[in-house]
Amino acid sequence: MDEQRGRGGGPPQWWGHGPPWLRGRGEEGPARQWPWPSTVLLTFFVLGGSNYAAHQQHGVRADLDVFARVLLIVGSGLLLWRKRYPVFVAFGTAGAAMVYLGAGYPYGPVFLTVAVACFGAIVAGHRRAAWAAMGMLWAGHVLVAHWLYRWLPPTGDAEMPWGQEAVVAAWVVAITAVAELTRTRREQWARERAERAQAARRRADEERLRIARELHDVLAHSISVINVQAGVGLALLDTDPEQARTALTTIKAASKEALGEVRQVLDTLRTPGDAPRAPAPGLDRLPELVQQAASAGLTVSVEGEPPRLAPGTDLAAFRIVQEALTNVVRHSGSRQARVRVEHDSRALRLRIDDDGPATGADAGGSGNGLAGMRERAAALGGTIEAGPRPDGGFRVLAVLPLKDLAVLPPKGKEDDR
Repeated sequence: MDEQRGRGGGPPQWWGHGPPWLRGRGEEGPARQWPWPSTVLLTFFVLGGSNYAAHQQHGVRADLDVFARVLLIVGSGLLLWRKRYPVFVAFGTAGAAMVYLGAGYPYGPVFLTVAVACFGAIVAGHRRAAWAAMGMLWAGHVLVAHWLYRWLPPTGDAEMPWGQEAVVAAWVVAITAVAELTRTRREQWARERAERAQAARRRADEERLRIARELHDVLAHSISVINVQAGVGLALLDTDPEQARTALTTIKAASKEALGEVRQVLDTLRTPGDAPRAPAPGLDRLPELVQQAASAGLTVSVEGEPPRLAPGTDLAAFRIVQEALTNVVRHSGSRQARVRVEHDSRALRLRIDDDGPATGADAGGSGNGLAGMRERAAALGGTIEAGPRPDGGFRVLAVLPLKDLAVLPPKGKEDDR
């Protein structure tokens, strides 16, 4: 009893949706309720239309009696099951209509029940069954109207002209055509909905991957600097307090910058579609990277002048250099690194070298950092080559293609136009 009542002793959970026996098997909500309203309305229409047709065809066709009305009600009532058992309903309505016509009852809306049943069967995908049911009804009508009419009521009935058979055939073709068109449109809508849902999921996955990559690059670099400076601070806390203070100052600055960049990334989650509050980092911030690396005890020299790039390419180039320098801080015994920037009309080349030696088992860049760099480059159609140099040390070489609009005019040139 408790399962049949709502919380707090209220009405049953199915209240407002009909009792469970009205719903489809294994269904929980009103979406698949039995089509009571349309079936009752159609039954009244068929009965009323058949009564009117009986008056119009009085003396030509047999009058409606109890058996005729039972056939009409049965044919219409079968439509209650048209969503669950479309094949059975298609043949059942066709059989009821064939018996009705074979008994000599007047022509009228009896064909409507067959039309609705076969239409539903075709839309549900049971095309051959619906065609077979309509073909059975048409063949039975031909048999009755051109041969069996001599022995079937009403008495003195004449053979039906073949022109009327063409009308029946056209009726069958029209139902089939409309049903096939509806089925095709439904399948097309279902495919479009599935494609839109798949595209939305793909965009969400790409956005999650982008955010994860951004967070990894920001946190890996900043935490590496913080880790190095924390070690320096602990080592010099007693012997050189002033140098330890400098290390703590560097930790504070690095953590503040990391928090700002993380907040900027997370803001895109809270307000999707809004413009970011701060511009995305680019190669114009190379001096900041050099300064952060210096605070971690790494001397970085930069060769070449970074061009002005499109935002996506600029951010990818910055993150690649940032991750490469982070790997030097974490995995290399060298305290010097070199960054070389080259570009032409077709590609931007970034080369980051350190003299080694490597420290740690994962010094070759087997973690998420190198994978993230490759993903960034691949997203732009570029490549990443990373590995030990023949003369020792480690090298990261990134090649990012530049499209026609990837390189922007240098600052100050736009105003001269």
